[in-house]
Amino acid sequence: MLDVKKCLNDCEEKMDMSVLHLEETLAQIRAGKANVHILDDIRVNSYGSMVPINNVAAITTPDARTIAIKPWDKQMFRVIEKAIIDSTVGIMPENNGEVIRLGIPPLTEDRRKQLTKQCSKEAEEAKVAIRNARRDGIDKLKKAIKEGLSEDVEKDAENDLQKIHDKKVKLIEEILTAKNKEIMTV
Repeated sequence: MLDVKKCLNDCEEKMDMSVLHLEETLAQIRAGKANVHILDDIRVNSYGSMVPINNVAAITTPDARTIAIKPWDKQMFRVIEKAIIDSTVGIMPENNGEVIRLGIPPLTEDRRKQLTKQCSKEAEEAKVAIRNARRDGIDKLKKAIKEGLSEDVEKDAENDLQKIHDKKVKLIEEILTAKNKEIMTV
């Protein structure tokens, strides 16, 4: 017979993973301020293996409009610069022989609107994933009725699952609102 608590916990864990994925995705969207997470997806060739930039260099934000990358190995300057130029970051690196600097340009109004639409799209995908987790949980509970689970227990579990769903959707809305506010702040 189905363990109702385990079923609810599994569904909640799937929903938590969707929220976590959304937070990671939104962290990589540039909001006009210097944020080291915009470099997370960029990989560089270091001694034959592709690794993230933060594995071969120290990445800092000395001020709100600059990201400084200080490679630990002098041979990595060209490789890191090429990786940034080839990426979707869209910022030209400046190299002074000691540090690679990325000047973060202020966002235009149109670009801000595009980014808020992109954030909304990501949030909607997270909500769909949460709904799917809820649907899967409800399907398991319905099948468990055929295996001997009482209908009262199933209805209670379904209500609990709905409450978890509502809480996660509200959390996504809060994350999206905060990110949109960050993007639209000049």
